[in-house]
Amino acid sequence: MTAIDDLGHITGLAYCLTTPEDLAPYAVDWRGAYRGQPIAVLRPGTTGEVAEAVKCCAAHGLAIVPAGGRTGLSGGAVVQQNGPPSIILSLERLNRIRGIDVRDFSIVAEAGCVVQTIQQAAADANRYFPIQWGAQGTAQIGGMLSTNAGGIRTLRYGNARDLVLGLEVVLPDGRVLDDLRRIRKDNSGYALRHLFIGGEGTLGIITAAALRLQPALKRLETAFVAVPSPDAALALFSRVMGCGADVVAFELCARFCLEMAGRHGVGLRIPMALDSPWYVMVELAAAHESVPLRDMLEGALADAMEKGEATDAVLAESEAQRLSFWKIREDYPECSRKEGPSLGTDTAVPVSSVPEFINTAERELKARWPDGRMAAIGHAGDGNIHLSLHAPAGFKGDRPAWIALCREMEPLVNAIAVSLGGSFSAEHGIGQSKRHAMATHKNPVALDVMQTLKHALDPQNRMNPGKVLP
Repeated sequence: MTAIDDLGHITGLAYCLTTPEDLAPYAVDWRGAYRGQPIAVLRPGTTGEVAEAVKCCAAHGLAIVPAGGRTGLSGGAVVQQNGPPSIILSLERLNRIRGIDVRDFSIVAEAGCVVQTIQQAAADANRYFPIQWGAQGTAQIGGMLSTNAGGIRTLRYGNARDLVLGLEVVLPDGRVLDDLRRIRKDNSGYALRHLFIGGEGTLGIITAAALRLQPALKRLETAFVAVPSPDAALALFSRVMGCGADVVAFELCARFCLEMAGRHGVGLRIPMALDSPWYVMVELAAAHESVPLRDMLEGALADAMEKGEATDAVLAESEAQRLSFWKIREDYPECSRKEGPSLGTDTAVPVSSVPEFINTAERELKARWPDGRMAAIGHAGDGNIHLSLHAPAGFKGDRPAWIALCREMEPLVNAIAVSLGGSFSAEHGIGQSKRHAMATHKNPVALDVMQTLKHALDPQNRMNPGKVLP
């Protein structure tokens, strides 16, 4: 029997896709930057089927590329072009919520559950799952964990890693590591789950997770604020952090980013005239309705304006208006793509270094590519700023043509971030796109330890080859 026959026997032929039409969506990443042809797409429905599929692929010498909602930005869920014969193992049918414990503030969900489904299940139980970003309606839990995704609320709740109590993982030899315990304290040896969170499927396939929940948020206050500079934004950040409320989001946006959103967004409304070079979106939250968030926010903004840290502000007067503020941020990536060719980065620096990072990058990019247009947007409250360089208005070429002109932009920005004690990969993962940066910037001892772990768990290099490690 062929490998396809054996794989189809495991899942049923209906869930072993082989036609060009069925394979096409899995052969390209969301940005269209990476393409690779799998020999099949397997859609198992249980952890046992995943384990049998892994064993089957080992017997036939096939590599495995796990895939979730395929919203990643680093090419991690696409077969490596000119790599070994590979299958895509899609977790989309492992989409059950196995249990929710309101007293324990936890939920156990399979890897194919859409993030928004987990958010809704938590809300229905008067709890809150705090991961939030634009792709949450498509992204799946397995992908979220395998890339250690972040989002706009990392400032308060941490990245995906910080929300995990336990994992179920299929190892490269087909064994199932069942570590779904929901306990908060466990010093019984190595915390193995952390090997697989951020591992992008290179050490094993996450099939389920026990996740932390938070108390439901009963009050939210959100403001859209004009600030004169990144330095002023950081001063405002310190002010709101000390106002007495939980600050759950603090986003910094250059005016150019909002101009793009205004041009290309569907149903977007910018809440004020774009007269300032920089803007901030800040949100406070409380788990009890009596907390005077409005007074806290208004007081902080009044003090900021008196000190010149802010020049204008609009506070959301309704839930609809609050959501409209965040729709600008969430829809920005698509608006940016519609603006034309660009090259982007995913860097993080210490929060205090955000202004220096932005100012240095702006100066260096302007010197090297004077016609390029720098966009800066991101999670200033946790130091993760996404810089991109857009082609000039009226540029006649496509994205590859623009990349050919400014391919050194990303290494330059990465080097600036690392020089300030930062990272070249904050929340999007390494995938294929940042392997070169791993070789350049990752501590060599850390790389050696990672390669040792990879060889110990996956000596045949069958798990998502060509990803993460240089």
